[in-house]
Amino acid sequence: MRSLVFATLAVFLCLTRGTSVLAQNANAPKPHRKIVSMIEPEYPAVLKNGHFEGYIRLEVTVLPNGNVSNVEVKGGNPMLADYVAHAVAKWKYAPGPDKTVEDLSFHFNTNER
Repeated sequence: MRSLVFATLAVFLCLTRGTSVLAQNANAPKPHRKIVSMIEPEYPAVLKNGHFEGYIRLEVTVLPNGNVSNVEVKGGNPMLADYVAHAVAKWKYAPGPDKTVEDLSFHFNTNER
């Protein structure tokens, strides 16, 4: 059920913004926390019009209270990665018993609206 909700959210974001949050890494042994509040990363017109595209991979450290304490870029275009990291740092996750590390991927595509 959780995967279906995340996939639906990814499709919605893809269709409405030009960026999409891809499903969290299914092969990661780490637990996944529910995202309570998310800020959509900016895709500046100058980068979109310049056809700067690609995937951005992040490793996000989430505190027990659900706040993001660290965002580490693991790959992707550095110009796009800054916008993603800035937005994800403001996300709020569901509270949990321990600190967790979440793997996220974003896709920027100039063909999407």
